[in-house]
Amino acid sequence: MWFDLASLTKPLVTTPLALKHLDLDRDLRTLPVLSDFRNRTWPLTARQLLSHTAGLPPWLPYNGVPLAQQLAAPFPWNGHPLLVKPVAEFGEFPACYSDLGFRVLAEAVEAVSGGSWAKLGQQMTGLVPAPWSEAPIALPPGPDQEAWLLAANNIAFPEGMANLPHDANARAGMIGHAGFAANAQLLLPWLMAWRTTHAPNMALAHARSVDGTVWGLGLWRVLNGPGQFGELLERLPLNGICRVIEFSGTDMPPHLPNVPPTGISQSWWMHTGFTGPAMFFRPDDASCICLLAHRRGPEGGLLDPLAIHRRRYAMLTQL
Repeated sequence: MWFDLASLTKPLVTTPLALKHLDLDRDLRTLPVLSDFRNRTWPLTARQLLSHTAGLPPWLPYNGVPLAQQLAAPFPWNGHPLLVKPVAEFGEFPACYSDLGFRVLAEAVEAVSGGSWAKLGQQMTGLVPAPWSEAPIALPPGPDQEAWLLAANNIAFPEGMANLPHDANARAGMIGHAGFAANAQLLLPWLMAWRTTHAPNMALAHARSVDGTVWGLGLWRVLNGPGQFGELLERLPLNGICRVIEFSGTDMPPHLPNVPPTGISQSWWMHTGFTGPAMFFRPDDASCICLLAHRRGPEGGLLDPLAIHRRRYAMLTQL
């Protein structure tokens, strides 16, 4: 069964390509494709983009216009959780998770390498860019549909198709942030390589977001506490495990304590995809675990954040 990796495309595809092709501290405004950012007050580097500290909004509807030009247009800022502008503090931006930053990274990779982001990603990872020959499980639209209708200035919402990503911007043609799929057979060989060649360079603390999330380069630290992933992961011995766990059902596991986390793991890093998958990495022994799941509930609806967390937590209990 195929699983839409959604934002797991960021750490599994785009970040490794950026680490291979880009000088992380070069001002990317010197690239012709990104020269429209030249009026920006601060430099624009791959390190900032990978750690989500470039000051870019989380999301904008993709319309093919260069991003710097699009950012200059009026939008209903703060009219939706996806439509917010980060605010600099003492000349620096706190980490703000941004799909747009990974669009810029992918465009920079294409400019420097001369290749297609999708083809380069497939060649490096063995994972599959859309359109796919086999359709992942269908999901109802996510919050990007509502934000699109607010902000797209009458540009038609890109309707879903079985062999295209759940992410609306990926369907519309945006690159870097989503757009790849995999199954366990394809994913495991890449994880075996990724965990030693790329992940150690990603699992280094670079920034903190307003909510306290600690960001590396394309990964964030796992939380500890009852019902948190760290509660399970911290128990795993240092044995260099590398596993892919699949779950294609719709049954829901028991409820978890809905209490605030008690701290941040000093051992484990992670990333999730909106459609359901999640991955975890421990630098100490290169342990790597990926959960291939979807976000469809028992009644066919889209699971809310707490419910998909329960599904992922239950999958981790298999270890």
